[in-house]
Order: sequence, then C-alpha cells, then structure tokens
Amino acid sequence: MSTISVRMGRLSTARRKKVAGASWLRYVVYPLLALIVFTVVFGPMLISSDANTSHIVDALQAPSAQHWLGTDDQGRDVLARVVLGARVSVSASLAIVVGFSTIGVLVATIATVGGKWVDEVVMRIVDGVLAIPPIIFALGAAAALGPSLQSAIIAMSLTGWPYTARLLRGIMRETASTNYVEGARVLGVSKARLMFKHVLPNSLEVMVVKWAGDLGNTILILGALSFVGVGAQPPSAEWGAAIVASKGDLATAWWPAFAPGVAIAIAAITFGLLGDMLQARFNPDLGVSRG
Repeated sequence: MSTISVRMGRLSTARRKKVAGASWLRYVVYPLLALIVFTVVFGPMLISSDANTSHIVDALQAPSAQHWLGTDDQGRDVLARVVLGARVSVSASLAIVVGFSTIGVLVATIATVGGKWVDEVVMRIVDGVLAIPPIIFALGAAAALGPSLQSAIIAMSLTGWPYTARLLRGIMRETASTNYVEGARVLGVSKARLMFKHVLPNSLEVMVVKWAGDLGNTILILGALSFVGVGAQPPSAEWGAAIVASKGDLATAWWPAFAPGVAIAIAAITFGLLGDMLQARFNPDLGVSRG
C-alpha cells in the first residue's frame, strides 16, 4: 500500500509540475494574442492611408525615427505594410481553417452516422487524400486555379480537411459509446438529435486545441505558397508576398524581408502556444508539449 501511495504521490507531483509549467504560457500568449487581434482589427485605421503608394525617392531607407522599420524598394513604410499584411494573412488563414474544418466536421459526421459501410468508404477516401503530401496538393491546386490569394485559400481548404475528419471521427465514435449517450438512445432520442445535440458538441472540445495550432501552421504555409509564387501576388501586403517582393534586395537591405518574416514567426508561435495552453486547460494529465 505504501508503494502505491508513493507512486501516486509522484504522479500527482509530476502532474502539478506540468500544469504549473503551462501557467507561464498565459503571460506570453495573452499579450501576443491581444497584439495580433488589435493589429488585425484596428491596425489599418492607425497607419497612413498612402501605405500602398510608391515613393521611389524614399526607396530602401534604413530604419529611422521617421520609418521605424525602414522602407521597401517602392519607398513604402515597412511597418505600415506589416500592419496591413496582418489583416490579410491572419484573416486568410482563419478563412482556411474554418473552410477545411467545416468540410472535416461534415465528413466525420457522415462517417459516424452512416453505419459500417458508409464509414468504411468515407475513411478509404480520407486515406487516399492523406496519401498526397498536403503542400504538393496545395501547390498543384493553387497553380491550376491561377496564382492569387483566393486560389491559395481554396487550395489549402481542400488539403486540411482529412486530418480533421479522421481525428474527429475517432472522437465522435468514442463519445457515442459513453453512458449518457447510450442512455439517451435507450430513451428514444432520434439519431439526428443524438448526433447534433449530444455527440458532436461534446466532441469538439478536443478539436479546438487542434484548430488553434492549425491557425499558426496555416499562416506559415500561406506565406510559403506566396513565396513560391502561387499565393498572394504583389502589391499585396500579405506577409509572404512582402518577403518575395523584397528578396532581391537582401544583399543591400535586409529590413523589408526581415520584418514580415518576424511577423510570421510571432503569429505562428503565438497560435501554437495557444494550442498548448488550451490542451493544458482541457486535459491537465497531458500537460504541454513545449517547455
């Protein structure tokens, strides 16, 4: 008995350390998240209205009191462009996550409700799509649709849904076998009401963690698509497109590419840490994966 007590004590101590280790995240995540949200919502209202206007005589000026992050090859203020790009990049990434999540939830629901054969067919389709590397599929789809931000949004929405579908389908099947769902079934609750009132709502909590991390990954991939030329096109202020527009000047002016690159990194890290913080909140036994 004493050995079991010691082991339980060690487990409780380890669990407390994990949760305590996660507590520092809020001091990093909340300020960064607030900064991102404020920049997306109010940033464009606070910058000069001519942030998209070229001023060639001011091209490639180094950071100074007048231009805190310098100017790009068109003489545009880099800070203003990064602020404008925040709304474009974050909004587009959010649209992508909402798009593929909606498809994934729909597919998972069909697989769960449809019975054995429907589930088998749907999952084989999911496996087939998963066999194609997402970035390759996104590149091909975006290139076929024509290089643009809209094409990148559509392409990425068509690549992310299988991961959501497979994960959510497993969670929904597990939820459907719980006692309270079985009790509702015995009481005669219809299959549709059972699914949309009990199973699906109680399965989405875990998915919120995934979607928070997905948002950070999507910002990275969206920037990568723009960098290779199939995403947002100049003169768009999207962060990836801003890096592409300034890569030819890296030898003489590093700041036009550095600033949007840092913005992408901060946004991706923030949403990744947000996912970890939500995971620690929803499931303290797992702790966090970073730190």
